[in-house]
Amino acid sequence: MSVVPISVNQNTRIAPSYVTAPQKAVIPDVSQRRMQTSFGATSNVSYANVRTQMTQDEVVKYSELVKNLDAKERTKLNTLLKTGVLLNNNSNDKSTTLDNLYKIISEERADGITSKVVLRDTVNILENPAVITQTFGDIPKIFVEQILQNAKPNEKAETDKITKDTINVKYSSACVSASIEYNLAKQTPAEFARFAAGLTSPKLAVEKVIDLSCLTDNKLDSLSLLDTFKVPYELVGQDKAKVILAPDKNAYVRAQIQDKYKDYWERSSVDALMQSTFMNVGSQQTYDALTDTRAKTMSPSDKGLIEYEKTFTESIVQNKNKTSITFQNIDDNGKLTGYTQSFDKTMKNIADSLAIGENVIVGYVYVDNNKKIVGGHEITIVGIKTDNKGEKVFICNDTDDDKPHLIEYKVKDLLPLIHHAGLPQEVVPADAPVQA
Repeated sequence: MSVVPISVNQNTRIAPSYVTAPQKAVIPDVSQRRMQTSFGATSNVSYANVRTQMTQDEVVKYSELVKNLDAKERTKLNTLLKTGVLLNNNSNDKSTTLDNLYKIISEERADGITSKVVLRDTVNILENPAVITQTFGDIPKIFVEQILQNAKPNEKAETDKITKDTINVKYSSACVSASIEYNLAKQTPAEFARFAAGLTSPKLAVEKVIDLSCLTDNKLDSLSLLDTFKVPYELVGQDKAKVILAPDKNAYVRAQIQDKYKDYWERSSVDALMQSTFMNVGSQQTYDALTDTRAKTMSPSDKGLIEYEKTFTESIVQNKNKTSITFQNIDDNGKLTGYTQSFDKTMKNIADSLAIGENVIVGYVYVDNNKKIVGGHEITIVGIKTDNKGEKVFICNDTDDDKPHLIEYKVKDLLPLIHHAGLPQEVVPADAPVQA
């Protein structure tokens, strides 16, 4: 049976093979029944060798950060220190979160990007990654004509031209990239801060040394993948590569506007650049942040990322071998015809990943009365618990629910809707339904 590629787009994440135009739809029952629970920003974060005592040099850096933050953000910075996040060095170059926050205020930022704003937004995200949103900011009318006259669309994207309508992105297709951003901030805060510093710098990019084994078990196959996705790289020794990750150029138009005109519950400039970078990587460098479109090189749609693209991007960003498991059988007409394995096995796949400290980004779909897919979305499962009625519950983060906290879905409701999940290679069983 053939499997139709699922493109996860906006809140209803319309599957492009079946619906011609994005639209908001009624949220499925699973969302209506979910319980909204607020969790502490760092309550379930655990780092080996937690360090909270600063050296003399770190005290100097910390003091400079304090000078550039208001009272509320200084409190959040102190929380990051007390929980071990600030002095954590789980970054690609072993720099600490503090080191990278200090770079933001002590080194030059890209044109139109304000160091204090970037610092504030990065601290807010690290203190509570659930504030990350995929909601695009509106473009003030005073800038529309200027953009239309000066901005050029990504020639590789599926857009003829930039117009006042195409840049009015009401419903974002960035759920995959926003989920990857959330995971980066939640699980490797020092690396998140390093990305924030690099993407907002005059270099407009971040370099990352990856293990080629994070892509495939074969070096040549891994290099071929980098070529396929058009990621600039150079070899480092025999089994590593230095890659350059960057957003499309139009992402900086979005970032500059959000730097000065961010409204409540819109993306920050950091969100805009981070999500555009991950969209650009997954779409083979064809993303256009102004129109939120990409080329149909691998995907049947010019919106969002498909499962294969998502897995590649997640593996690059985390430098971990992620394997995509497909749990549903979908025919060529977009109809759910069954499952590739039992729900118990799927539950174990997710639980095994969480047990080793790895959150699970999943793509779920929902269907009409005829089992035809009418939408889908990407969220992150960060935990499992038993509620007071004895029912199993997934603890999740959703970047499109306009809520700055985690939420809960009953396992019995969400599990049948999960189409795919990216799992660390070490927990993938030999008989798992791995995506071809």
